[in-house]
Amino acid sequence: MGFQIGPWTVIAATALATYLLRIAGYVLMARVPITPRVKRALEALPGSIFVATVAPIALKAGVPGVAATLAAALGMYVTKREMPALAAGFAVAAGLRALGM
Repeated sequence: MGFQIGPWTVIAATALATYLLRIAGYVLMARVPITPRVKRALEALPGSIFVATVAPIALKAGVPGVAATLAAALGMYVTKREMPALAAGFAVAAGLRALGM
């Protein structure tokens, strides 16, 4: 019989790794002076993470995915609220899919 790792061990290890990474971020940023350049970089980070995760998915989905992403972005820009922006994106995706795209 070989060594087996149970699911609870994997869950606990993942939780510990997540906790340590979060703590490491706080410890690291406590030692970084917040200059204007660092502040600009930190402010741009959420947008770049969004683009890095959403753009490949939208492009893989084709025209409906890109149109839905643009509709959601426009909805967020106009309303500044997540739910209407998501509704706009879902509506565009569903409408285009219903049209056979």
